[in-house]
Amino acid sequence: MLLARILEEKLASLYRAGAIHGGVFLGRGQEALSVSVGSNLRKGDIFAPLIRDQAGRMAFGDTVLDTLRTYLGSQLGSMRGRDGNIHRGRPREGYYAMISHLGAMIPAVCGALMARRMRGETGVVGATCLGDGGTSTGAFHEGLNVAAVEKLPLVLVIANNQYAYSTPSNRQFACADLIDKAAGYGVASHRVDGTDLSACLAVLGVAVRAAREGGGPQMIVGDLLRLVGHGEHDDASYIDPRLKASPLGRDCVKVAESFSIEKGWATAEEIAAWRAEAKKEVDATAAKVRREVSPDPGDEEWSAISDTRLADNFLEA
Repeated sequence: MLLARILEEKLASLYRAGAIHGGVFLGRGQEALSVSVGSNLRKGDIFAPLIRDQAGRMAFGDTVLDTLRTYLGSQLGSMRGRDGNIHRGRPREGYYAMISHLGAMIPAVCGALMARRMRGETGVVGATCLGDGGTSTGAFHEGLNVAAVEKLPLVLVIANNQYAYSTPSNRQFACADLIDKAAGYGVASHRVDGTDLSACLAVLGVAVRAAREGGGPQMIVGDLLRLVGHGEHDDASYIDPRLKASPLGRDCVKVAESFSIEKGWATAEEIAAWRAEAKKEVDATAAKVRREVSPDPGDEEWSAISDTRLADNFLEA
């Protein structure tokens, strides 16, 4: 969580300096829920993260180096400087590149799980994340219905961050609770305080295990507040100050730090050292990547990344 937070602070700084082209969307306030997804998956599983899932991406194996290479357009990154910075992934490793944050990854993961089933593979879990606004889209309903009917091992994690961009929850759905949407499709559901890392780890652990053991799709709703704008271009002036002052507005990183100190798992000095170490790594990696070459539009062939020449020469240098 600390590494993801510090890395995203660097991304925001690079964006404001004009070094990043395209959007920068921070996961501040959602790291506990996100990291709990990646931490509870294992090699061979499928993870389809979204725009605020830097912490979950890193828990699933993404690196500071490849993140910065993608955002800064380096030819050495997994996307070769060819795609939007939030669309990175390594599908062969079960790490799916995002199509959209509006529910499109649900049917994509369902299709992948069906393919695994047809190949006779068992014990695989497919997880993807969504914002509360995404539950109002057609892809959410169609994908969740297929998952329920086919009893797919899908884990759908909804960050109930109170706003679909700037639209408050009471203007996007009329049901009393997002959990009700799971019941309508016959899907198991779980609720968790998205600001509490220990609770998120526990609930995601239960849901992933249930899906892996044949319990069908699992939907988790994590209640929290996005602590920044929709993207770095957005000042979030529309967020109700009362929400910021409520338990939903707690900073999950600070909550986790306090909890760790209270339990005696780490001291304040140790946590400060972790921060300093993370910042040193991020700054050094950013300096390295900024010296790397981006694609030249005049010389680049722009063939698909699946082309053998590109697919086989990627090195984590």
